[in-house]
Amino acid sequence: MERPIYKRVILKLSGEALAGQQGYGIDSEMISSIAQQVKEVVDLRVEVAIVVGGGNIWRGIAGSAKGIDRATADYMGMLATVMNSLALQDALETIGVPTRVQTSITMQQVAEPYIRRRAIRHLEKGRVVIFAAGTGNPYFSTDTTAALRAAEIEAEVILMAKNKVDGVYTADPFKDTTAQKFETLTYLEVLNKNLGVMDSTASSLCMDNNIPLVVFSITESGNIKRVVVGEKIGTIVKGSV
Repeated sequence: MERPIYKRVILKLSGEALAGQQGYGIDSEMISSIAQQVKEVVDLRVEVAIVVGGGNIWRGIAGSAKGIDRATADYMGMLATVMNSLALQDALETIGVPTRVQTSITMQQVAEPYIRRRAIRHLEKGRVVIFAAGTGNPYFSTDTTAALRAAEIEAEVILMAKNKVDGVYTADPFKDTTAQKFETLTYLEVLNKNLGVMDSTASSLCMDNNIPLVVFSITESGNIKRVVVGEKIGTIVKGSV
């Protein structure tokens, strides 16, 4: 059996990753593929927590731009992440992976409230934990949620899965054919060059708590496992190179 280099990880999924090629909503084939990739990692006895965005259903910033109060728009986005989390939980449990959804906004009929010690206990028992509803506060992204939860549960790395790019580039590779992919970066470089890997709050939180980040493509089957066993794919972001 291949040996993982991490014991506990946080997988950050964008809402767009769940939308697949259709660009909106939830693509059943894509979410099944992601669930299967997560199962491959769980079978290596790696503890997996997941933070999922909601951009495939609703974006708070976009709603705010259309005249909706920013806090209200952000709360709507948090609810979108709960919908995605429940769909992902169903896909995981369909293939035999025990999963718990914990929400930052209390909604006990559909999920547990987020309790740090309970989340850690679930992970220790081999269950996947999905953190939904962001931080529970407006003005904070799900990237920041991933950084915060990683610090709280003492995850060794954040795996940032992308559905369009396979790492961090010097420019948008879809607009600039000369764009080159970075193999390694520091958080200071990400912030100073405004590379858009994560928002500045999330990047600073990761840097302050020395949490490395691996940015890679989710569209190629088996990539999550490749990262977990130490294959060099994507871009690694850390405190210092």
